[in-house]
Amino acid sequence: MTTLRKTLFTATFGAVLLLATPVMALAKDFGTLHFATEAAFPPFNQSTPSGKIIGFEPDMVAELAKRVGFKYEISAQKWSGMIPGLLDEKYDAVIDGVSITPAREQAIAFSHPYTQSISGFVTLKKGPLAVLPGDDKVIVASDEAATASAIQTLRASFKGKTIAVQVATIQADFLNKYFADVATIRTYQAGPETFADLMNQRVDAVMASRTNFAAYVKKHPDRLTSSGYGFTGGLLGKGTAIGLRKDQTELKAALDKALVEMINDGTLKALSLKWFGLDVTPKA
Repeated sequence: MTTLRKTLFTATFGAVLLLATPVMALAKDFGTLHFATEAAFPPFNQSTPSGKIIGFEPDMVAELAKRVGFKYEISAQKWSGMIPGLLDEKYDAVIDGVSITPAREQAIAFSHPYTQSISGFVTLKKGPLAVLPGDDKVIVASDEAATASAIQTLRASFKGKTIAVQVATIQADFLNKYFADVATIRTYQAGPETFADLMNQRVDAVMASRTNFAAYVKKHPDRLTSSGYGFTGGLLGKGTAIGLRKDQTELKAALDKALVEMINDGTLKALSLKWFGLDVTPKA
């Protein structure tokens, strides 16, 4: 091979390699990412008797890992300390049905949403609030007139009653703003505790995300019911997303791209139907 041909061959071969492997050669190596979750917020996440964490979000992370190209571990953390722990760099991301709200956006960054967020109420079929007004109609916070009317109607129903809610959640903020002066708002460290007290008739209603309480209602159809208005937007956020630190710009970009792909190709819809029994996929 002449010197000229050898030089041309080397240059061409190098160019072909660069074009053939841009993703592997140029992709960010995130190593092993540590995801924090509650492991007690089904069907988003829950712990099996063996200690394995399963649910919609663990399945979603497994798919993200394949697409982005990282290894990962998921560990259980208390919800009340989850965002502070993220900021203290105890882990790399939070997956726990975390709703995007203006207040939280001041402290942390969020990935592209992976579920739509609607909050509502669960009551006992034979309890004092068996059927709440609203017929499951969803009220969007931007519709101020509809929001005011729905809240005023519910205030009359909740007067003198006790409503259970998980502490430090958007639902707790919502209840405290609109109902604390007419009802007793009782907070709990974990979501399952709210439903346990409802089943034992210690409270009259539970407020939570519809995606979260659907599993409980389905498991106890003879005793529990979902009724009344559903609410979204405003204090109740713009959907659920992965919580990140604001300096994790490269990781956010990679996760955003993968999540949009999963929405567009139907992967996220399939996971939604598997775990929620309905499609709660947001727009890409």
